[in-house]
Amino acid sequence: MVAAAVAVTAGGTAAAVSATANASAPGTAGTVAAPGIAWGACETTGPDDPMAKAECAQVPVPLDYRKPGGRKISIAVSRFKHTDTKDYQGVLFVNPGGPGASGLAYAPALARWLGGAGHAKTAAKYDIIGFDPRGVGSSKPALSCDPNYSDPIRPDYVPGSAKEEKVWIARSKKYAQDCAKRFGWLLPHMRTTDAARDIETIRGLLGQQKISWYGFSYGTYFGATYATLFPRRVHRMVLDGNVNPKTVWYDSQLEQDKAFERNMKSWWAWTAKYDGLFHLGATEKAVEAAYYKARTAAKKAPIGGKIGPDELDDIVLSAGYNTGYYIPFAQALSQWVNGKDPSGLLGWLNAGGEDNGFAVYNAVQAADAKWPRDWRTWHRDAVKLYKQGYRFNTWSNVWFNAPIAFWPFQGGPALKLNGRHAPGMLLVQSTQDAATPVAGGLEMHKVFPASRLVFEVGGKTHANTLNGNACLDDKVAAYLDSGALPESHRGPDALCKAVPELNDPDPTAASAKAAGAVAGKDLPVGRP
Repeated sequence: MVAAAVAVTAGGTAAAVSATANASAPGTAGTVAAPGIAWGACETTGPDDPMAKAECAQVPVPLDYRKPGGRKISIAVSRFKHTDTKDYQGVLFVNPGGPGASGLAYAPALARWLGGAGHAKTAAKYDIIGFDPRGVGSSKPALSCDPNYSDPIRPDYVPGSAKEEKVWIARSKKYAQDCAKRFGWLLPHMRTTDAARDIETIRGLLGQQKISWYGFSYGTYFGATYATLFPRRVHRMVLDGNVNPKTVWYDSQLEQDKAFERNMKSWWAWTAKYDGLFHLGATEKAVEAAYYKARTAAKKAPIGGKIGPDELDDIVLSAGYNTGYYIPFAQALSQWVNGKDPSGLLGWLNAGGEDNGFAVYNAVQAADAKWPRDWRTWHRDAVKLYKQGYRFNTWSNVWFNAPIAFWPFQGGPALKLNGRHAPGMLLVQSTQDAATPVAGGLEMHKVFPASRLVFEVGGKTHANTLNGNACLDDKVAAYLDSGALPESHRGPDALCKAVPELNDPDPTAASAKAAGAVAGKDLPVGRP
């Protein structure tokens, strides 16, 4: 697959190659002659749906770019058009991460978020392009292996015996076999490099010489892959919550386990600070003990009949991603522990029955890189981390990735990112991000020498731009407006402090959100 990546031309398809021949002057984001895309109305829930103001289309792309005339699949794309014709900056692709997250709704969403941060004029300069990557959501086909795989109530993530571990191993192996049976023809073509070539195809059909990119979480690796393969097609790139290119992908989950343990302890310590409100314990250790007591009880008697230990872990894990969940999750847990009222937690339960995001997550990571095929490696690493005190996320992360140990083929090798020919890019990294730990920002900065790295110092929310920190958002807008970047320094090039009222919310304040409300971006970023 990597050898093929080198062989494919920058155009990728006949349409894009034709567009290249008519490109406008280098260094601009100008348009070029191209066949075009047949835009139409988007599917909406009604006239108030933001997608009613966007356009949608299906774009056919080669399944295998080594055989451009062969079998086709289809990529679902959306467009939220620019309104500033004088300072038009071209197209701005947005990807919310995953891998496996649907991105169609993020075309109007990114415009909305920029506007909410006081930078509507910036959004107006771009045609914002949302899309579902190959295999995702409205793209065709949509990958799914077992629609009921994640339905509650599942076996406990944390195996209490070899027998319990074997139950999960068998489940994971069968899931991989189901994927091979249903979509074995698609799985070898789910690499991030394949998705990046889809973007290059779409670029040509849009009639654009270059693209800009806004990637959150895995979207940083996706964007960096495009910039590696097609560096002269990049106008501007914002990468927020950077994947560590050195840990793709097995080692990345091990590093996450450590970072999430820290962030969950931060939430428990925060909850203890407001013990007079939540009554879950006056110290971090006391709240942690209360949580695990509730978790143990849920194994014997599921909360509300639907939430076992896994489901409880899955719900509160979001507090490790985003401090906006601190208040509602503490309220919901308190309602259950102190009043045996499950309604708060049940309101956050993922009822299952939807497998697309999980299937694509595994398929992309399995194809992208080599993973251990000997289960003893997985078991040894998990046991070691768990014994070291990384208790909360270690085994759940194992089972979220475990089907890859039994995938129908060994993936990789991982693409070696190369930013020598890429233009200046803006990298943003929260220093206490658990999903993409801070080392990822530093390593991505090394790979792309012309980039600038901004730290959100003390920030605990994953991929936190356009989320209420004006220092971050103003730098993003300045860059998207004119390409302006911070001056270069050793390490991070600029620092922004985390916003206290967002990073450490006060549930007693008059401005505190009611139960169930979460401050910040109104669509998720990160893992599906």
